Amino acid sequence: MTTRTESTTMTATPTILFVCVHNAGRSQMAAGYAQALGGDRVQVLSAGSAPKDQINPIAIQAMAEDGIDIASNQPKILTTDAVRESDAVITMGCGDACPIFPGKRYEDWDLTDPAGKAIDDVRPIRDEIKTRVQALLAELLPTEASA
Repeated sequence: MTTRTESTTMTATPTILFVCVHNAGRSQMAAGYAQALGGDRVQVLSAGSAPKDQINPIAIQAMAEDGIDIASNQPKILTTDAVRESDAVITMGCGDACPIFPGKRYEDWDLTDPAGKAIDDVRPIRDEIKTRVQALLAELLPTEASA
């Protein structure tokens, strides 16, 4: 995991942007956990540099097993505005597609892409994402437990 902060200035309700190439697996699972665990204490966005037409059905299944429904989510294209509006930008293999702005927290999470994998292979990816999201929320929301 690489963390780079450009003079962090967090807002009262921080906005987290999760980015992966297709916005169909890792970033959607991370956004699902951040929304479920952070509730109204955070704003959550997700996007991809080359989004797919739909969320990976195995990612949907893996998240449903943990009580989180991401089935109605849609992959979205990464925009400069989404990065600009975010306090923390978490990338997962999007390379140089993410614009860099001063004042943002940037982390790159090295996670296996669940595309084309069986559910038994996606569960450990899901679990690692959950652990990382919990740690991120604990850092961004230090005065409150993050579940």
